[in-house]
Amino acid sequence: MTLSPSAPFLRLSRLATAVRRAVPQLAAFGGVGLVAFVVDVGGYNLLRSTVMSEQVIWAKVISVSVATGVAWLGHRYLTFRRTRRPAVAKELLLFLLANGGGLLIAAGCLFVSHYLLGFTSQLADNIAGNVVGLILGTVFRYLTYRFLVFRTPQEATS
Repeated sequence: MTLSPSAPFLRLSRLATAVRRAVPQLAAFGGVGLVAFVVDVGGYNLLRSTVMSEQVIWAKVISVSVATGVAWLGHRYLTFRRTRRPAVAKELLLFLLANGGGLLIAAGCLFVSHYLLGFTSQLADNIAGNVVGLILGTVFRYLTYRFLVFRTPQEATS
């Protein structure tokens, strides 16, 4: 089988088109994520510096839970509005599972840093849970949302 000389350019053109189409969705994902991030980090630090100063993992669980509600609404009605599922309960369940995975990633980073490595300052906790955990969790959540949670029935069968 021989390829025409234009085959690589055709593939590159398709890739460029796919990237162009993804940019608005990625921008909306980032905007909703930024709002959820502020809710998460603000809530975590508020809890950590007041009523949960010794319960760093539970403070993270609560802040992520509130941020998850904000993120679901934002992603359902903004980021993935064209591909959201008609079965809202199923979509929400999948979204919660995806965010549970993201929470486990962030809490795992915080656990390793705080309890295994002994970095117990509030700054170290924020770097572990809200920087490292956030970056790893965000990649996981985007891929899960895009390819599992917000798929139309037509996408699932194709």
